[in-house]
Amino acid sequence: MQYVADLNRYNQMPYNKCGKWGLKLPAISLGLWHNFGGVDVFENGRAMCRRAFDLGITHFDLANNYGPPPGSAEENFGKIMQLDLAPYRDELIISTKAGYLMWPGPYGEWGSRKNLLSSLDQSLKRMNLDYVDIFYSHRPDPNTPLEETMMALDHAVRQGKALYAGISNYPAEMASRASRILNELGTPCLIHQPKYSMFERWAEDGLLNVLETEGIGCIPFSPLAQGLLTDKYLNGIPEGSRAAKSWGFLQPEQVEPAIEKVKSLNSIALLRGQTLAQMALVWLLKDSRITSVLIGASSVKQLEDNVEALNNMQFTIAELKQIEIILSGEKFSVSKYEPKEAYLNKKPDETTPSRGDFIKNLAKRVGGQ
Repeated sequence: MQYVADLNRYNQMPYNKCGKWGLKLPAISLGLWHNFGGVDVFENGRAMCRRAFDLGITHFDLANNYGPPPGSAEENFGKIMQLDLAPYRDELIISTKAGYLMWPGPYGEWGSRKNLLSSLDQSLKRMNLDYVDIFYSHRPDPNTPLEETMMALDHAVRQGKALYAGISNYPAEMASRASRILNELGTPCLIHQPKYSMFERWAEDGLLNVLETEGIGCIPFSPLAQGLLTDKYLNGIPEGSRAAKSWGFLQPEQVEPAIEKVKSLNSIALLRGQTLAQMALVWLLKDSRITSVLIGASSVKQLEDNVEALNNMQFTIAELKQIEIILSGEKFSVSKYEPKEAYLNKKPDETTPSRGDFIKNLAKRVGGQ
């Protein structure tokens, strides 16, 4: 039976601008890093993509090397496009990236013009697309001039093979330089994709300020810290989980020291009427500089559960304070948690402070100032 998209797909999902630019992305986007490769069940990935679009998720994020094997996620997404989503191409934002190892030899990775443009051609062929909406430099290259990498992104846009240029994993100073170069070339940087979660906060050390100044959007990947910010690890490392696999990105030495924090954060999430994963997603989205959060999923139910996070996107001052205390290493006590003191001395017409301002104010209180 031919897939027909839900007619109400745009009724519930919020859409946010990428920085100062006109393009909007859904508050939650779907990444195909895991569970869409050649080793995975195709029909499961297909069902997730269809359900995602029905829920208002219009952005699907890929990279040349997603799989395994590398390239197979793009091939499978290309099949899903042909089978189901091709009639809706103008309603979709499809992105891909180049920069990590994809093929042998000196041109199969990093940020040279040769690698980026060759990789984009291969990606378009695998997905059977004429263009992608966003093409990223997946990581900075210490051995290639930044000008060369940015000129490759600019050329891809001018060729019509990409509509927008993006960068990923670039630290603050380099992101600022990349933005200036792209502006001079006439192809401004649309968006940055950093690794960012409650447990990975390097983006707060200058990067978010750069993106705000430059008018660049931000779409964090790994917002759930590879599954650590879920209820999966509340009682240790379960068999078959990512952390139980020797080849995965999440290793036992990362999980074990964080379990007490995870348990305490889960207590706050339950008091909010959410799962820990749902709270972790909206914790990122409360910052206006965040355009969208990029989730992964292994099932339709997991996808639906994540989207339900959007039903409660508000945090009280008390909740934010307790979260920061937990993340700093202090133990959370439910008996000391006072949600009714939600906004402290906040006036009715005041808005919740930004995370940066909140942390500064909290530091003053803790320091007795």
